[in-house]
Amino acid sequence: MNDTGAGAEAKSAYASAPALKRSRFLRAFPSTIELVFGTPVWGVAMVASAWAALWLRESALTFHLVELLVMYGLGGMLAWPLAVFLARFATLGRPAETRFAAYLLCLSLGTIAVTAMLFALDYRVFYARWHADTGTRTWLYQFAFTSLVAFYQFLVLGVRLYLPVGGAALLAVSLWLAGSEGRQQR
Repeated sequence: MNDTGAGAEAKSAYASAPALKRSRFLRAFPSTIELVFGTPVWGVAMVASAWAALWLRESALTFHLVELLVMYGLGGMLAWPLAVFLARFATLGRPAETRFAAYLLCLSLGTIAVTAMLFALDYRVFYARWHADTGTRTWLYQFAFTSLVAFYQFLVLGVRLYLPVGGAALLAVSLWLAGSEGRQQR
């Protein structure tokens, strides 16, 4: 092949790079079935995890049980589409072990982060009556530190409610997603 032909191939490959990225982006989106069935199933699994952990610790009769379970369910449901997309985007065309690790990482961190964010918003609503006027520098500090404290408190007290049921669900779902992606190849 001469230099002219090699240059033309390189230009066409370079020109199709955005198309490949766009194609990868579109292929990474969860299917409708994964969204319709996976989202509520993951939310219910997180509710079951929180309830089982509270029941095992004999704390299931807590005053705010329903609110806690709703928070964990919403956290799981909101995290599912984003976590599945990120894991799939990072591992398209990769072996099953890599997909399993990505699903494990994205689902665990995504679910914890989204649920912690919901707790931080709940804290913000509760403490808003004592905070300064919205938009001031003092309010910004109060908002930031209230959110950081809520995240920290969730990491210390809330993450343990994902064990043991949430860990088993995480492993099972990650294995299923990693294995099913090889068969889908959309």
